[in-house]
Amino acid sequence: MYYLIDTMLRKCSAEECHSGEFQYVAVLSPEEWNAECDSYEMGIDMEPDTREIYTTNAEVNYDSVTGTFAIPDRSNMSGDYHNFAFALDEKGVVFIDSGDTASGIINRIIETKKWRMPCLERFIYDFLEQIIHEDQRILENYEKRLDAIDKDIDSGKEGDLDTLNEIRGDLRDLRIHYNQLIDLAQEFEENENNFFQMDHLRFFRLFSNRVTRLYDIVSSLLDYTNQIRDTYQSKLDVKQNHIMTVLTVVTTVFMPLTLIVGWYGMNFKYMPELDSVWGYPGVIGVSVLIVIISLVFFKYKKWL
Repeated sequence: MYYLIDTMLRKCSAEECHSGEFQYVAVLSPEEWNAECDSYEMGIDMEPDTREIYTTNAEVNYDSVTGTFAIPDRSNMSGDYHNFAFALDEKGVVFIDSGDTASGIINRIIETKKWRMPCLERFIYDFLEQIIHEDQRILENYEKRLDAIDKDIDSGKEGDLDTLNEIRGDLRDLRIHYNQLIDLAQEFEENENNFFQMDHLRFFRLFSNRVTRLYDIVSSLLDYTNQIRDTYQSKLDVKQNHIMTVLTVVTTVFMPLTLIVGWYGMNFKYMPELDSVWGYPGVIGVSVLIVIISLVFFKYKKWL
């Protein structure tokens, strides 16, 4: 698919794309790119490899900028990334995509964007902005879910640690993604090959600032997950300490009783209590008295 950057993106033919009247946007499959790459006359030192894409980055070539996008699926952060490559110069940008991610972003731009001053820099800004346009809402949802987990823990309920760990993993992936997008925008802003007009570099700076704010929010939410984990662990420690206190009290209460049992279990012949009528109820009374005194003492010390 080929587009011209006019007051809005306008579909065109390959011939119109190469006419030079307007800057262009092209979306090609890897096979189409291999067949047509020479017609774009880009000074590419190393061809972008669409088979192994792991990060979002940009590389400056002799007379072009090439790079890749690795975009997490916002609906399933633990799933596969949306990967595609790109190549650009001052005449336009080519996206090399074996799927439909780049086409989907471009279609949203066509539906929502019209430009008073069309240019390649503004298109790239809008393309990048479409990648993160729902992220503010997504991060707010993560915060609400974390708040719910935090309230459950504070109220004494069992915290959903599986969900907490899942959110934590998603946030880490987003933070890495934002960091890569910031590097990409800064690479464009550096404008080493002078492809972009100086007045239009503000678009990349604007995008970089926006992603930086998202990065800060994600970092804050990651700190929040750590606080929730610490709160859960402290609640768990308090609960375990209470259990250990009860067990210690029970053990301490029954230690004198164990001593009495062991003492009278010796059955020496001349133990006077064995022949006494009051021996059995007396031992029972002493045992009960020991238990009562111990419990009163522990209560007084606030160990119970």
